Amino acid sequence: MLKEIKQSASKTARMDHLSVLPVFFKLEGRQVVVAGCGDAAAWKAELLLAAGAEVHLLTGGKALSQAFAAIAGHERLSVFEDGWRDADWTSLTLALLETESDGEAAAFAARASAAGVPVNVIDRPDYCSFQFGSIVNRSPVVVGISTDGAAPILGQAIRRRIETLLPKALSQWAELAMRIRRTVGDVLSPGNERRAFWEHFVDRTFSAPQGPDGDDERNLVGQARRLANATGQGSVTLVGAGPGDPELLTLKAVRALQAADIILFDDLISAEILELARREAKRMLVGKRGGRASCRQEDINRMMLNFARDGKRVVRLKSGDPSVFGRSGEEIASLEDAGIKVSVIPGITAASALAAGTTTSLTHRDCAQSVRFVTGHSKKGVLPDNVDWRALADPTTTTMFYMGGRTADQIGTRLMAEGLSPHTPVLIASNISRRDERRWHGTLARLPEGMAEIGYDNPVLFGVGGVFARASARSMPTSLSPPVTVNPDIASCG
Repeated sequence: MLKEIKQSASKTARMDHLSVLPVFFKLEGRQVVVAGCGDAAAWKAELLLAAGAEVHLLTGGKALSQAFAAIAGHERLSVFEDGWRDADWTSLTLALLETESDGEAAAFAARASAAGVPVNVIDRPDYCSFQFGSIVNRSPVVVGISTDGAAPILGQAIRRRIETLLPKALSQWAELAMRIRRTVGDVLSPGNERRAFWEHFVDRTFSAPQGPDGDDERNLVGQARRLANATGQGSVTLVGAGPGDPELLTLKAVRALQAADIILFDDLISAEILELARREAKRMLVGKRGGRASCRQEDINRMMLNFARDGKRVVRLKSGDPSVFGRSGEEIASLEDAGIKVSVIPGITAASALAAGTTTSLTHRDCAQSVRFVTGHSKKGVLPDNVDWRALADPTTTTMFYMGGRTADQIGTRLMAEGLSPHTPVLIASNISRRDERRWHGTLARLPEGMAEIGYDNPVLFGVGGVFARASARSMPTSLSPPVTVNPDIASCG
């Protein structure tokens, strides 16, 4: 007798609750019965025929709807005038019914259950043991979407979004994968080697605008043989996670997360973004925040090197863009000096996200001929002493100050001392693109007041320049202060 072993669900569960289990039926040459004559039955019969089923259509003596004209005469469609009660259920793989009657639906479901046949009573989920979802067809790649019958329109909307993400040539690449799968399995060992090859295959699939050509099969098999003879050294990818909203990640960033063995992430990375990573990937917080206990950069560099030398594919996940105040230069230099392969995937930097969120053009041609990204503090945490403040005081420049919350009053004082008008519009924002984003609109003279209202607990970015006049002059639900009066000449910008 089997002995049941009970463990704490909190310790063993690796996936949230599923309302349904997505499974896929192999129906090639299998017998399926469809009882009904309406449009819904016709659509389901067409799906079943597309999947290779032998469909027995039971009309019960009723006339077929016009929708059946699309599949009339199909070689695997057999039409019988019998009703489902007279059918032979012994060899069925699935059973479907279209009916308006609760009594008939219940009886059909009971008959299917007694025969051990999965059943679907169309549009009546209470009588179904399986359901049809929205389908994205790139056979042999098939994507099914279920809302558990709650919102079919939502399922269709999700399908449309997925359709735009999957290249039309995906089916050709999937067929190629089937042809070379055995060869790759013979050449490469299970684990990192095979995963590395198939990640390369995926990158090739999604980067090619067309299907594979005659050389791709030979080149991919050659790639597998080269991987088999290569050393076990891994790689590091610096990935920009953007300002916080997971929908602002690039597709390439998502693919890197799903290919990673190790993810070293900043403490500004949201849980929603980490959920996009491969479940087996090890996640390690290496956050660095000004004024708080943090990992040293030297320790982060050493971790990346050690993991890569162990053959791991490492993702260094950074908020914003790695190349914009992300200290990527130090990390790249450390890795390249050690001979580790390193690549960078850009992300949306906070300034771009703030501009988009406020519908502001940072280089509006009426008032800004350039835009500058400036750090608000030096390595010592004080105002930088090597910045050309006179150049930053140019009224035709938009300046975005990163990490300048605690030096904002000094920045405002320096800019006004160099001649920038105290009426110059300013936009401050914290937690950009997140649900708890906060904004303050005002003038340069009131910059310290705005920082006091926004606070210093969360990442802050502020922009100075005439392009923010339009944002300053209008009242927004996220604004912490009322609209302010700005210089009329500047207010015409943006």
